[in-house]
Amino acid sequence: MTDTNTGTETIIVALNKLDRDPLNVRKTYSKEGIHEMAATIRADGYRILQNLVVRKGDKRGRFYVTAGGRRHAALDLLAELGEIAKDFGVECKERSGEDATEISLIENMQRQAMHPVDEYDAFRVMADAGKSVEDIAARFGTTETMVRKRMALGRVSPILLDLHRKEEISFQQLSAFTVSDDHERQVEVWNSLPSWNCDHRAIRAALQGEAVKATDKRMKFIGGLDAYEAAGGVVKRDLFDDQNGGYALDVALVEKLVADRLEAEAETVRGEGWKWVEVVPVIPNDAHRMHRVYPTDVPLTDEEQAEEERLEAEHDELVAQIEAGEADDEAESRIETIQARLAVLSIAQEAYTPEDIAKAGCYVTMDYYGNVEIERGLVRPDEVEDEGEGEDDDESAEGDANEAEESGTTAAQQPEQRPEPTFKMPALLVQELTAQKTAAIRAELAHNPDVALAAVVHAMLVNIFGSYGGNDYTSLEVTAKSERLETSIADPGACMGIFALDELKENYGHTIPGKPSDLLEWCLEQPTSTLLDLLAYAAAKSVNAVQHPHYERKSQRAHAERLAQALKIDMTQWYAPTGENYFGRISKAGIKQAVTEAVGEDFALGVPGMEKAKAVEYAERKIIGTGWLPAPVRIALTEEQERQRMADASDEDDGVCPFDLDDQPVTNGETFPEAAE
Repeated sequence: MTDTNTGTETIIVALNKLDRDPLNVRKTYSKEGIHEMAATIRADGYRILQNLVVRKGDKRGRFYVTAGGRRHAALDLLAELGEIAKDFGVECKERSGEDATEISLIENMQRQAMHPVDEYDAFRVMADAGKSVEDIAARFGTTETMVRKRMALGRVSPILLDLHRKEEISFQQLSAFTVSDDHERQVEVWNSLPSWNCDHRAIRAALQGEAVKATDKRMKFIGGLDAYEAAGGVVKRDLFDDQNGGYALDVALVEKLVADRLEAEAETVRGEGWKWVEVVPVIPNDAHRMHRVYPTDVPLTDEEQAEEERLEAEHDELVAQIEAGEADDEAESRIETIQARLAVLSIAQEAYTPEDIAKAGCYVTMDYYGNVEIERGLVRPDEVEDEGEGEDDDESAEGDANEAEESGTTAAQQPEQRPEPTFKMPALLVQELTAQKTAAIRAELAHNPDVALAAVVHAMLVNIFGSYGGNDYTSLEVTAKSERLETSIADPGACMGIFALDELKENYGHTIPGKPSDLLEWCLEQPTSTLLDLLAYAAAKSVNAVQHPHYERKSQRAHAERLAQALKIDMTQWYAPTGENYFGRISKAGIKQAVTEAVGEDFALGVPGMEKAKAVEYAERKIIGTGWLPAPVRIALTEEQERQRMADASDEDDGVCPFDLDDQPVTNGETFPEAAE
């Protein structure tokens, strides 16, 4: 049955005469989408609002559906269900076959989903007309849950709905306002929240009116309940609380006071002259991967130097008195006072150069304990100057070397040059390498219950016989913490130590009960071997030998070094320096030093004259397989190993020289050809 209306482009084609067009760019339709469309057609009296676009098929009287494939599939479904006839007449528009692919592409690519607020308006009109949620869902071919979510937007202030239409507020933020019906309060909350902390979680927390405890870090940050009340906040107090604590009932005001304090702190930091200063809820993860500048030492005045020496002497004397049991009750508090003053004097010794301040910036936030946290000296990637990967000190020397290379001379033949720059490893690279070392120690310790047991017992004894301790969540005065190494490593996915620990965690995750309340009973039922394995894993996760730029952790790293020696770790099995993870991140002076240590000075002479990229490639090629490692990831020799090494060296010196001193290396007329690339 094919009827043609000669006055228009519309034709009526029997459903069983329609076929899927092989030129239709969309080949797949979800079952859910087809059922939704069928529900829409059913609700509208088995009519389709938009005609199918067809072209003549290969067989006489048949047509291909070029556009409207989901509507076609929905009609076929209704026919299979017996709701319409197989030859049901379908309104179509006929187009030529030459346009088929283009029409199909336009329909599928240019369609735009209905705006959520427009959907709400449409649903509300039907609801006002007495339609139920079920009827509306059936009419629009959607789920009842979706209808209820859109109808919930009726609780939101029209002012906020308009902001969403203007794309000034996201749908996730808009949805958070549905927890309240108070339009005035909604607008007040939106205007009070700072731009850097106005996500859906902050909005929902402010609207739900969750009281803020007096001990909350935000209350500490703004100066306590007194400061909150002075700003007009309402407080609910517990008359039976001896500490006179209470609850702040206006969460939005608390957040505003926090934002004001952070902005005030940021303004103070801006006065230092930094290129940029941002207030953030938390320090972004990307900050750990940014280039950093660090303060340089500033000498103390004579008065400050004298004070520092006097305080250090007093501190040492008090510590000796405490250890001998001769100190009075004020000794510990005096030590804390001295340490605080020494910390101030230490900070006073450092200052950033004007050049670094001009190119770097700071993040200002509130830390876990309710204190101001400022991360200074961060340089964004687009601000990092192209100085040859940090080789500003040896530009002229490198230029001279390149000129010599172009003229056909080698590094060994060049005239006397300026003194070579010294190599100092970047602090963040030291942090990453020590994180790699920590990951390796963790992985090895997790498989050695004997050493792990000794390490944990040692930790217990240190806590029992020292002046530490305190944990509210267990009756044992032992604390296990685990620093996330991923934040210190540029490519944590390539760290074999982290990978090994993650595999163990996954294995134990299938065994250990999920509820903390069941864990003790489960542990009591396990054999000693299982507990030792878990002890080793827990001890391993707590190892921390990461050296941060401003916290060297010397004594802890010395302890980790001893653990590594006891575990007999071969770091070459856990880390290998490459151009990406090491050589490309140090200066050419550092590359030359590495090549010298790994394969000898002769092979390093030409490095200063190479371009940086070639030097990196050369170093990786020469050092691979030698077992050389950067100093921060090396495991120190034990005393016994050192004695053996010295004995072996002595034996070699006493032996006969293995080659003829008159022999000369064959170079085919070139001096160190590989080093002079």
